[in-house]
Amino acid sequence: MDVSIVIINYNSTDYLLKCLDSIFRFTKEISFEVIIVDNASKVFDEKFILSKYQGIRIIKNEQNVGFAKANNQGFNLANGKYTLFLNNDTILIENTIKNVFDFAEKYNHDVFVGCQLLNSDYSKQESVVEFPNVWNGFTENFFLYKIFPQSKIFNKYYQNEIELTNPIEVDVIKGAFMFCSSESIRKLNGFDERFFFYSEETDLCFRFKKNGGKIYFLPKEKLIHFGGVSTDNNLWFKFKNQTIGKIQFYQKHFNGFRFIAILIIHFCGLFLRGILFSIIGLLTFNKSVFLKGFYFFKQLFVYPKNLFCES
Repeated sequence: MDVSIVIINYNSTDYLLKCLDSIFRFTKEISFEVIIVDNASKVFDEKFILSKYQGIRIIKNEQNVGFAKANNQGFNLANGKYTLFLNNDTILIENTIKNVFDFAEKYNHDVFVGCQLLNSDYSKQESVVEFPNVWNGFTENFFLYKIFPQSKIFNKYYQNEIELTNPIEVDVIKGAFMFCSSESIRKLNGFDERFFFYSEETDLCFRFKKNGGKIYFLPKEKLIHFGGVSTDNNLWFKFKNQTIGKIQFYQKHFNGFRFIAILIIHFCGLFLRGILFSIIGLLTFNKSVFLKGFYFFKQLFVYPKNLFCES
């Protein structure tokens, strides 16, 4: 088996079906299997999916176990030389998986590979990012990345702002499309299940590179990623878990002064955004913007228990 495709679904079956249609339409010249892990969706027609598509296995969880654990559940069934962790709100528009497979084969297999994510209007979406550190935490929280979008110094997302034509080595590929050596994932013991939702891919990439792995971004390989379909209807769930994920990454990989500094910067950024969004929301009578301001303030009181003390 060349590639095992692991897809997590949570209350987004319509998007899942579109994703599956695109996989079976565009993926040619390689052998693949699809493993779906459903995180206790309210509506999920397992029989329909199994009758419509061949080569699919399904795990149905009785509760939402989180993104990291669900991915590990799917990976534990994987038979492929490579495993593609693919979001259910993605749509392939070309034979991307085969092209990425060919690239990985040329680089001695032990690689992670990401591709260019596109919005529904085919505009570019952020697809790669640098690892968190104190400096780029400062530049992000105080909006320097917005002022200097193409600066490597001031914008940890700068690789998304410049025109790229050739594969480049990067720090983090977004979890919407993570093409990985299955053997490497086994050596890493998969995703760290202490991360529930957000930052789990950053942690996985960090551990992989720390062990000498190479992570590549292929700008010519593209797919559509709608983004946020499982969380946009519950904005506080999204905001809260983004903060929890960030802080958990700091707890696991930072210590001493670096940990204190990045934490202070993080909370200063939340406070600043709370003020700005609240003022803009009031001045424009925009309820959704004002609500975001409220949620930024609310995040100031979110601090997860440190689960990494013995890591």
